Amino acid sequence: MKKRYITGFLLLLAVEILIALFVHDNFIRPYIGDVIVVWVVYCFVKIFLPKINSYLTALGVMIFAFIVEFLQYIHIVDILGLGDIKFFRVLIGTSFSPVDLLCYAAGTAVTLLLIFITGKVHGK
Repeated sequence: MKKRYITGFLLLLAVEILIALFVHDNFIRPYIGDVIVVWVVYCFVKIFLPKINSYLTALGVMIFAFIVEFLQYIHIVDILGLGDIKFFRVLIGTSFSPVDLLCYAAGTAVTLLLIFITGKVHGK
């Protein structure tokens, strides 16, 4: 079970890195990237907390993503004095967008659907 989340995390992280490095468009990078990042974080959390309810994990990841987005709204990177460090500007982000919240919700909806389908297939 844990192997599935490690594999998912690594593959999805690779996709996110490839998008960041090579895709410079107005759809995949800003929107699909935000959908996928929810899956990346979900798989990462499940690696370390596999016994936590999957639905609650997915919702927790969405709440975390929303919090990070609102921290961008208040310019937390600058408040913490990290605005001149590119690593933190990329890691935390610097621009709030309500559309990002929709992308995180969409990523969570897909996650919840996959949890449900997987449960039905495996008789849970």
